[in-house]
Amino acid sequence: MTLPSERQERILAAVHHQGTVRLSELVRRLDVSAVTVRRDVTALADRGLLRRVHGGVTLPYRNTREPEQLSTAFGRSASGVLLGMVVPSVEYYWPQVIQGAQTAVNAAEGRLVMRVSSYEPGEDRRQITALLERGARTLLVAPVVTGAYGRDLLRWLVGLPVPVVLVERQPPPELPTLALDAATTAHALGAGLGTRHLVSLGHHGIALVLSRQSPTSRELRRGWRETMAELDLPHPDERLFEVPVYGTAGWAAAYDEVLCHCRESGLTALLVHSDREAIGMVERARDLGIAVPGELAVVSYDDEVAATSDPPLTAVRPQKHRLGQIAAELALARAAEPELRPVHRVQLWPTLEVRESCGGQPAR
Repeated sequence: MTLPSERQERILAAVHHQGTVRLSELVRRLDVSAVTVRRDVTALADRGLLRRVHGGVTLPYRNTREPEQLSTAFGRSASGVLLGMVVPSVEYYWPQVIQGAQTAVNAAEGRLVMRVSSYEPGEDRRQITALLERGARTLLVAPVVTGAYGRDLLRWLVGLPVPVVLVERQPPPELPTLALDAATTAHALGAGLGTRHLVSLGHHGIALVLSRQSPTSRELRRGWRETMAELDLPHPDERLFEVPVYGTAGWAAAYDEVLCHCRESGLTALLVHSDREAIGMVERARDLGIAVPGELAVVSYDDEVAATSDPPLTAVRPQKHRLGQIAAELALARAAEPELRPVHRVQLWPTLEVRESCGGQPAR
């Protein structure tokens, strides 16, 4: 029985000799099972030594003749393309992203077809398959990217016969050379913007409050910790809270516990994700006799409905509409130039909208 290293060397030799090799041919050549070949191919692809395509493998980089297409801000664009989009929700955060993608698709005289995965395991693959059967020539997806399931899904995406652009998702460190375009928001930097604003107003005791259901929480946690450390301010785990979604069972008691801890510990500011939870914190603070912003400053992260709070919330605003537009432009350009374009990883900075909830001077 051959060792994995020997099989992988033979696979690489075949790919370099032929350019593209079908998996079924590798099974025959190596005289091993299809499962073994897929395992070896996955190991080589994860290291960036070859690239998976539909039904086979090819060289990591190759040139083809450049097609003639229309131009966009990100290169050539495929006119009239059916662009498929899979998002985890259409109720919060994502509507503006979808609208931005629609803007770009309309400009290219194409059509956007959307599906929803609802954060359910297996739904990403099912909905993407449905869009391919529908005739989608390129895809925007916001899939699960964590754990073994996420890694397997990303490997599957990179081998699809159409280009794929990730939206608000990045491949994990375990897949450093995964050739997928991505458009994301610099959420960690956004957390830093909110934190620095509070520090500039004289607050040193700043807590971070996160919604338990948010996939953005990891980056916000990292941004808060890094910024507090850079400013030589304390940031122990006791100042980091995860709370239930505003309005769900037990939310009021959980928010009260956070607010009471802040009052007892001398914390004077909160960075809260998202607007719903920030509005809930302000509501409970009022009932507990804690004045906002007099005794407690609050910065929200998202700025969906922050301006309607009482008082209006200072908020960090991800540029959602622009993000969707850029992601769709990347997808359309990739459909026109599938082989010539380098991998694009575009990251947008959020902005800070200053209002009344911190006691600073609101923007005019």
